Amino acid sequence: MSQPQVVTSTQIATEAIIFPDENLWSNEPPLESDRHREQIDLLIRLIKWWWRDSLRDSSASRTDFYAAGNLTVYYSPNQKTSEYFRGPDFFVVLGTEKKDRRSWVVWHEGGKYPNVIIELLSDSTAAVDRGFKKELYQNVWRVPVYFWFSPDTLEFAGFCLVGGQYQEIVPTPQGWLWSQQLELYVGIHQRQLRFFTPEGMLVPLPEEDAQRKAKQAQQRAEQAEQSIRNAIPQMLAMGLSVEQVAQVLNLSVEQVQQLNIG
Repeated sequence: MSQPQVVTSTQIATEAIIFPDENLWSNEPPLESDRHREQIDLLIRLIKWWWRDSLRDSSASRTDFYAAGNLTVYYSPNQKTSEYFRGPDFFVVLGTEKKDRRSWVVWHEGGKYPNVIIELLSDSTAAVDRGFKKELYQNVWRVPVYFWFSPDTLEFAGFCLVGGQYQEIVPTPQGWLWSQQLELYVGIHQRQLRFFTPEGMLVPLPEEDAQRKAKQAQQRAEQAEQSIRNAIPQMLAMGLSVEQVAQVLNLSVEQVQQLNIG
């Protein structure tokens, strides 16, 4: 969200070029509101969880990416920190090392720019996000996919770089926008920007994933218990004793009697 400091051509010619340390600190101002901060944190958590390199055996898993929010991107062609820098609200760089950074310094990252950027509109930034930044990301950074979203009004739009020009992404009937770079849809869910799988499933947060798995386990347990409840009277009607039923179902006699009554 920061504004670049303008350096004249005369200054560039007379000043010695500085090659700063790789670990430059980010230099971004505070966010507009709690909604903006929570939205950025949400997007970062979601993409990291979805691409996590854990026990999940999925083709979606990957480790060659960097995701950050409200972090300064230094992109001076003169490799100077006093000019040409921006802080996208959320961005993802693909094909890079997954490690902690204090900022994104283009000349220390093999010339890589973000593959995906999401800017969060506010009263003070909306005009810049729709105008100057869109042109910057199209003409200079060449960002393949650019979205903007307002946590307040829910204005949402996305653009894909085609032949060097941004073309607006056509939404699905649900209002989602496809990102080929992320291989995910981006859309609004409960007034927040979320990711959706190609199959249309909501990409969950870790706690949502845990709740889903717990619910599925409970449902399986209930279904198994109901199957046993249905089997007991059938087996008894076939002439098996309670003891025999208990042995077949690996239950105690008391459990068989209780389930049969229930």
